[in-house]
Amino acid sequence: MPKSPTKRRPVTVAALNESALALFVEQGFHATSIHDIVSRAGLTRGAFYSNYQDKEELFLALYDQQADQLLADLREAAGRLRPGRELPSHLLRHLAGRKRADQRWFLLSMEFTLHAARHPEVARQLAEHEARLIGGLAELIDDALAKAGHAARVRPRELARLMVILHEGATAMRLTEEAHGTPEEFPEELIHHILDALFRPADDAG
Repeated sequence: MPKSPTKRRPVTVAALNESALALFVEQGFHATSIHDIVSRAGLTRGAFYSNYQDKEELFLALYDQQADQLLADLREAAGRLRPGRELPSHLLRHLAGRKRADQRWFLLSMEFTLHAARHPEVARQLAEHEARLIGGLAELIDDALAKAGHAARVRPRELARLMVILHEGATAMRLTEEAHGTPEEFPEELIHHILDALFRPADDAG
């Protein structure tokens, strides 16, 4: 018996997502057309528009997938944290050691961010998805600090934003340095000192 449209949909969405991610990474968001995506997936344009309104909506679905995987990886990394006050720098070191594929995603994400900056409605949507990622990271930080018996001098959400800013800035610098043939080590010690200054034992919170 043929599968119903409802049962086929997860397979179709997975095929579209896989095709789009590969093409976006290979040739960029702007250079990839909907025709390219459905052709690589072996689907029709009708299949695309039955699931996504446009390329932007598909990209944001991929963004959520990447964010969920990142948070899962960071939760695992936080669970391996040694006692002490080094949670944020520990997570940043984990981020710094991620695979080359994550750097390619970073380039794609930056391309889409610039695209969104020129289109207010897309920017609004991207901001909502980014807020979801920041919220998940803040919750992770808050839980891990409570278990370690420490607190931060800033709210977990602001600490999460700072971590993202530091990571994205360091990644951008590393990519340009590698392209120029002069890569430097991730500035772990400097970042550790910056973040360590934001902490205190939980019993000093008052």
